[in-house]
Amino acid sequence: MKLIGMLDSPYVRRVAVSLQLLDVQFEHQSLSVFSTYDQFRQINPVVKAPTLVDDDGAVLMDSTLILQYAEALARPSARRTPTMPTELFRSQRLLGLALAACDKAVQIVYERGVRPAEKLHQPWVDRVSQQLLAALDMLEAEQIKQPLDVTSDTIAPPGVMIAVTWHFIQQMLPDVVVAARYPALADYSRQAEALPEFKAAPHGDGTYQA
Repeated sequence: MKLIGMLDSPYVRRVAVSLQLLDVQFEHQSLSVFSTYDQFRQINPVVKAPTLVDDDGAVLMDSTLILQYAEALARPSARRTPTMPTELFRSQRLLGLALAACDKAVQIVYERGVRPAEKLHQPWVDRVSQQLLAALDMLEAEQIKQPLDVTSDTIAPPGVMIAVTWHFIQQMLPDVVVAARYPALADYSRQAEALPEFKAAPHGDGTYQA
């Protein structure tokens, strides 16, 4: 099984970290949807990262769908998604907020990095930034109220997404999200980044090292 995509994508990195936590073996091929578009297209004509390629060459897209599949592959004791309704609701709620924050951050990065400066529509950027900060405000409040676990044995799907998203934002948009406004999220991400699963798949253009 092979994971395709660059680790500077929070979605690719989320999968790379989570597969390790689930003890699901994989190879990683670091391809860009921009600079290696044609090579990526040969593997997946849709050119969407992350892409998971199974042993038969079939492709699966979207980090959430990939990890749903990965949990089915994992041994029961390694699975991280709660099954009881109350715990599942909170887990999915936090995951939804983290994904929303990530989506909005990526939109801003694309607006700045892909769209020509003269075409940038600042009212749209302001709106997306407001949505990003709203999601982070809610996650900060939840982390203060009921902190998430942050060890290799206990970190859950929303924790992975929160940590990866926060690190991505601080690498790419520190002017939009001031770290001092979110001390609980910053501390959580700092602890998560110290875990071996995160260190093995660092943000950037490198390749996951088992």
